[in-house]
Amino acid sequence: MDDDLVRLREKRMQEMTEKMQHGKKGGVKSSVEHIDEMHFQQFVTTNPFAVIDFWAEWCGPCQRIAPIMEELSIEFSGRVAFGKCNTDDNRRLAMQFNIDAIPAMMLYSRGQLVDRIIGAYPKEAIREKIVRKFGLD
Repeated sequence: MDDDLVRLREKRMQEMTEKMQHGKKGGVKSSVEHIDEMHFQQFVTTNPFAVIDFWAEWCGPCQRIAPIMEELSIEFSGRVAFGKCNTDDNRRLAMQFNIDAIPAMMLYSRGQLVDRIIGAYPKEAIREKIVRKFGLD
């Protein structure tokens, strides 16, 4: 019984990870970029508006936020850049920004951090904060 549960969990985790990495909605490919320590600064400075989701594979709330980030990246395509940064693979970056709870979404305007969203919020709450902080409609 326990082995079946472990296999089921592993399979579900793999499916969710693949969905995050190769997600598509309505035939449109998600534009959520994978961000690492080497490319972080370039990402936030070359995009006028950017949202970076700090997450980890083992984090259940992070898995729930992933499809929301994909949907928002499609909705705001061409206006807001979306990225995700695995905190387990980029520990120095997570420490640099004092990220002690995930998911943690950081909103950047013209290279400057303007807000953080800590926790798994509904899509509309995240969307509203993005619209308000970046002056979009």
